[in-house]
Amino acid sequence: MKNSKKLVIAYSGGLDTSYCAVSLSKAGYDVHAVSVNTGGFTDSDIQTIEQNAYKMGVSTYKNIQAVTTFYQKVVKYLVFGNVLKNNTYPLSVSAERIVQAIEIIEYAKSIDAQYIAHGSTGAGNDQVRFDMIFQTLAPEIEIITPIRDQKLTRQEEIAYLKLNGVDLDWEKAKYSINKGLWGTSVGGDETLTSHLALPESAYPSQLESKTPQTVKLSFTKGELTALDGIENAPELNIQQLDQIASKYAIGRDVHVGDTIVGIKGRVGFEAAAALIIVKAHHLLEKHTLTKWQLQHKDYLSNFYGMHLHEGQYLDPVMRDMEAFLASSQNSVSGDVEIVLKPYHFLINGITSPHDLMNAKFGSYGELNNGWTTEEAKGFIKINGNQNRIHQHVNSEL
Repeated sequence: MKNSKKLVIAYSGGLDTSYCAVSLSKAGYDVHAVSVNTGGFTDSDIQTIEQNAYKMGVSTYKNIQAVTTFYQKVVKYLVFGNVLKNNTYPLSVSAERIVQAIEIIEYAKSIDAQYIAHGSTGAGNDQVRFDMIFQTLAPEIEIITPIRDQKLTRQEEIAYLKLNGVDLDWEKAKYSINKGLWGTSVGGDETLTSHLALPESAYPSQLESKTPQTVKLSFTKGELTALDGIENAPELNIQQLDQIASKYAIGRDVHVGDTIVGIKGRVGFEAAAALIIVKAHHLLEKHTLTKWQLQHKDYLSNFYGMHLHEGQYLDPVMRDMEAFLASSQNSVSGDVEIVLKPYHFLINGITSPHDLMNAKFGSYGELNNGWTTEEAKGFIKINGNQNRIHQHVNSEL
């Protein structure tokens, strides 16, 4: 019977997916657990998750390494677009879910699974992201969601697992932590309210360094290609920068936004590298792009981030916007110097061969080298023509 009911579960090792693994195994499914590493797992974490997965009754466990894939398919464009949802959140976890869903459904197809399961509830965004990817890429595979369908509470899941001999001290974890390449989300009782702040202890990274540190970020066509002059792959530079900056407890905030399902949501996060890179990259763009490039990038980047958040990654409009964002980065190369301090960072400035703030064309408010006084007067007169005509024609309004 099991062979005819092959099922792949998106397995994180947390309470929800553990419940799914146990209950589906007992229901006669041949359960194959898969987790996708988009930057949140150490080798030790993977070993622990694998050991626990077999305790849940799964037939096999697989960890898919997708840090580079995540960077190339998603994070790169979030940097190009300086994407911060509601001017706050770098889409740390929501961006990961897309790549995780794609990797998991491709694995399910590769082993001819008839079913695929995830542990999302019926009140969150992830159910939309997973289901849309799964049903688009493999409509023949049936989606099973025990937590959503049974409307289970956390306490009901814990009681079921204990009844079936699985007790991993689920009560101990007061906060829900999701860590990845582009940041870490933090959920708890406080984020279910509109007024309570997360305590210091809720954040995974604590303040360790108090002495200011200067770091040089080098970008090549919009990608972070070196730290302090040492070149490496962008995704590795992101991880290294995060290790350095998180010791200053940088990048903490609480995001409030509109969920896909129509309710307001609140989540804490820490994303030291993401926020530093976005701000540094944006400053470099302000020096190297024209004002019209900057203007049109702003709204397209906002659309890109919103569509990604809403689970619309597979719509071809996303490839269209990615093409624009990539094209806009041709001159975005140079160095940005930042200073790390406890709980915040400063950006000193940039150096770039493409810096449009070139002194030979003039210094703003000081010196003009590019035009004569008479040319300036003529420009101002023509530039004001439309307003002058409107005021004259409509003087009585």
